[in-house]
Amino acid sequence: MFFLRARRVGLYLPNDGEADPSLIMDICLQSGKKCFLPVLHPRENRLYFVAYDRHGALIANSYGILEPSLKRAKTVPTWSLDLILMPLVGFDRQGNRLGMGGGYYDRTLAFVNAGRPLAPRLIGLAHSCQEVASISSNDWDVAVEKIITDREIICAKPK
Repeated sequence: MFFLRARRVGLYLPNDGEADPSLIMDICLQSGKKCFLPVLHPRENRLYFVAYDRHGALIANSYGILEPSLKRAKTVPTWSLDLILMPLVGFDRQGNRLGMGGGYYDRTLAFVNAGRPLAPRLIGLAHSCQEVASISSNDWDVAVEKIITDREIICAKPK
C-alpha cells in the first residue's frame, strides 16, 4: 500500500551486478510518480537526490556510476521523498544491510535514526543469494524496513 501512495520515489541506476530497479522506475513514471536518483556530494561522503528525467544527460561519477549532473539539476531534501529503494550488497532479515562500504546512504539518512517524523520508507533491493544469517550493526547504520529480492518480499524484524 505504501508504494501506491508514494508520490516521490528515490531509486538508483544499477551498477556492478546490483538488483535492477528499472521495471519499478518504469511503473513509477507511468503512474505519475516523480523519480529521484542519488548523486554523490562533491566533497562529503553523502548523497544528494536529484529529479530523474529519462531524456536528461547522465555522467559517470568517481565510481563509474551514471548520475545526473549537479550543475544542471536541482536537489531535493532527502526527507521530502516518500520512498527510497536502495541497492544492497548483503542483508539479513532484521533489516541490517551492507552496501559498497562508503557509508553514503548511512550519512545521508542519519536523520531516520534520530526519529524525525518526516522520513521516507526505506526498501532494500537485492538478489536472494545476498542474504546472510546476521549482520552486526553500529549506531550509525540505517536499516531498511523491507527487502525485495528475486524470490520474496521480506518484512524486516529488528531484534
